[in-house]
Amino acid sequence: MPSIRSVQVDHPDGELFLTTRDIPDPGPGQVRVTVEACGICHSDNAFVTNALPGVTFPLTPGHEIAGRIDAVGDGVARWRPGDRVAVGWFGGACLYCDHCRDGDFMHCENLQVPGWQYPGGYAEAVVVPASAIARIPDEFTAVDAGPMACAGVTTYNSLRRSQARPGDLVAILGIGGLGHLGVQFAAKMGFDTVAIARGQDKEPLATKLGARHYIDSTTQDVAAELRRLGGARVVQATAASSEAMAATIDGLSTDGELIVIGAVPTPIPVSPFQLIFQSRAVRGHPAGTARDVERTLDFAAMTGIRAMIEERPLDDAAAAYRHALSGKARFRVVLTTGL
Repeated sequence: MPSIRSVQVDHPDGELFLTTRDIPDPGPGQVRVTVEACGICHSDNAFVTNALPGVTFPLTPGHEIAGRIDAVGDGVARWRPGDRVAVGWFGGACLYCDHCRDGDFMHCENLQVPGWQYPGGYAEAVVVPASAIARIPDEFTAVDAGPMACAGVTTYNSLRRSQARPGDLVAILGIGGLGHLGVQFAAKMGFDTVAIARGQDKEPLATKLGARHYIDSTTQDVAAELRRLGGARVVQATAASSEAMAATIDGLSTDGELIVIGAVPTPIPVSPFQLIFQSRAVRGHPAGTARDVERTLDFAAMTGIRAMIEERPLDDAAAAYRHALSGKARFRVVLTTGL
């Protein structure tokens, strides 16, 4: 049987290494995707370190997948070999739990995530449910499309579903792997965009990405500056700091919301007084379904939004993974297979 190269982790917090395994065949309702590119997401670390329930080893991480369908299982309609597709955090839903029966597939009680419930995209091929795949528009290369399946859809979808409307003040906390996309989406969606980051050295980048205002959290009172600008209808918190998130709350407008997409385990310190009297809200937002990924890609294709990417070959996955988690990458690291 033909084999594929695949990155594997054998035990919690183990080192990534390259190995080979038999090429998987798709079952009913599944497709096999030849992986051309796969982004490295910080959430992959939660699987590698066994920080999430139900993780089993050995595992192959990767949920920012882009490639081409090369085999289709029985009962799959619409998709054909050769179709260019992406797969993100949403890797399929059970279709029978109460959330699915309500049409809320993103909150499926049995949500399938590549790298968690089945082998992910740090490999030359993956088998995924047909419900998990999003079509890639012609304007995107596989390398550019991969990060949009998680980082892109998370930033775009959370803004699209927020209370903010064109012209409203929207602040993006952090300009890293998520935030540099959040600033672009906010600007292209017509929001009066504020970028919040540490240090004046990041202001030129924030301006280039589309921000009209910049707040240096190391020298300025973030909440006071947001109030001076009229109060933020939305703060999208991408920075991995609960303390930095909390510092924005008093800068929200009446009925403003802090949308948390930066995944950290530490509690966000917030007083009920900060929320009650101004009717403010703090809420989280997951990524998005395959259809949401398509909408993200289509909007980004139309407006010219792209992730800033460092490419690394699959053979270099272990070093690339460490580089991505170090915070030194600018801004998404994408593994390529050469296929």
